[in-house]
Amino acid sequence: MGIDGVNPNAAIGAYLNSQRIVGGEGDATIQSAVSGSMGIGQVSESSGVNASSFSDLLEGNIERSVDTMKRSEEMAAKAVTGDANLIDVIQAVTDAELTLQTVVAVRDKMISAYQEIMRMQI
Repeated sequence: MGIDGVNPNAAIGAYLNSQRIVGGEGDATIQSAVSGSMGIGQVSESSGVNASSFSDLLEGNIERSVDTMKRSEEMAAKAVTGDANLIDVIQAVTDAELTLQTVVAVRDKMISAYQEIMRMQI
């Protein structure tokens, strides 16, 4: 398992599949760079990501995102009362900011993919 319990191979596979959907280029380069530099196992071209595992992955990440935001709010409240260490507060706020940026980026990609699908002719 990777950072915060996220399976890196599943994340890379989902990213590569999304790039294929929206016409991204350099899949092999991305795959080799990520798996080589981070020591992650190989990702097969047919990653076998099915609808249920993707929805589980998405649901789990959304839950972790909400938990991160709640933790940040709690730390900010503790900072106001003086009950928290400044380093812990900064780390929690930075985690929340990164989480929010990631959620917005995923949302934008999903909307873009949906719009591309809607433009396809049947």
